[in-house]
Amino acid sequence: MTALSDVIAAPKDRVHRARSLHWVLALLLGLAALASLEVGATDVSLSALLLKLVQGQELSHIEQIVLYDIRLPRLAMGIVVGSALAVSGATMQGLFRNPLADPGIVGVGAGAGLGAILSIVLGAVLPASILAVAGNHLTSLAAFLGGWGSTLILYRVSTRHGRTSVATMLLAGIALGSLAGAVSGILVYMADDQQLRDLTFWGMGSLAGASWTKVFAAAPLILLSVGTALYLGRGLNGLALGEATAAHIGIDVQKMKSITILAVAGATGAAVAVSGGIGFIGIVVPHVLRLASGPDHRTLLLNSALLGATLLILADVIARVIIAPAELPIGIVTAVLGAPVFLWILLKRRGLVEL
Repeated sequence: MTALSDVIAAPKDRVHRARSLHWVLALLLGLAALASLEVGATDVSLSALLLKLVQGQELSHIEQIVLYDIRLPRLAMGIVVGSALAVSGATMQGLFRNPLADPGIVGVGAGAGLGAILSIVLGAVLPASILAVAGNHLTSLAAFLGGWGSTLILYRVSTRHGRTSVATMLLAGIALGSLAGAVSGILVYMADDQQLRDLTFWGMGSLAGASWTKVFAAAPLILLSVGTALYLGRGLNGLALGEATAAHIGIDVQKMKSITILAVAGATGAAVAVSGGIGFIGIVVPHVLRLASGPDHRTLLLNSALLGATLLILADVIARVIIAPAELPIGIVTAVLGAPVFLWILLKRRGLVEL
């Protein structure tokens, strides 16, 4: 029979393990960052550049472009996008008390996709003044506005008398996603060959278009949203016991729902806008971490940010080198890696696999 001291110590051991995991994941993120800066389609490597700098040599113009204008902004975008998707997934799963929930459940993905398709197919008919202001960022801007717009509609539909129903939000999200998919299908049917190529590439996700302009545009909103989500751990732990119980222990359930939805919409909307559709990060990362260190959101959210950034950076490295000098869309890599892991997790939970 298990001793009472073991039962009492178990939660403490789990918290200690989760906090220790912070440092392990931070180290893995650092190694992934070095790998991202080291390899690419060109022969320029980080080790060679650092050696030249140590020896007092100046970097060539090409080397400066590769390091400062291509790989560093791409690394920065991978960190913020991966963190945004993973933290949003963990937050949504906590809010809905459903391990299958992901960031797209609040309509961000469907709205962002529709906004991007609208900009690609119908962007040429927009007034010249709008095109001049948006420039090359029209698709990103349209995707962000589409994601936020769909989230606000979904929130308005699911909120009645000052109370937001997560069940209604789930059902309304399915309906809104279907509607956005239908409109997107009509626009795809209208698209020409070049537009279809652009739509396909955007839908699969990529960090290839990373630039400091995009990073500085998306990072503030993502960091604000992710930072806000990191403070929701106690409230999400309370929700795991049910809304009534959470309210009894002093949690403002409605306020927490509103903050959660806005944080997820901000983080995911900005991430999807600059990187396109990237799947499985938001749903697989929280599952893996729950198996490793338990369901406590106070540590799960930070660990999700670290692991999400690490996995996306590693997926980007694979996408760059696997068919170099060409490049795979990163969404393909995350799907190939994430789908088997997710299937393994499901089989393990059902007791059908041992390892």
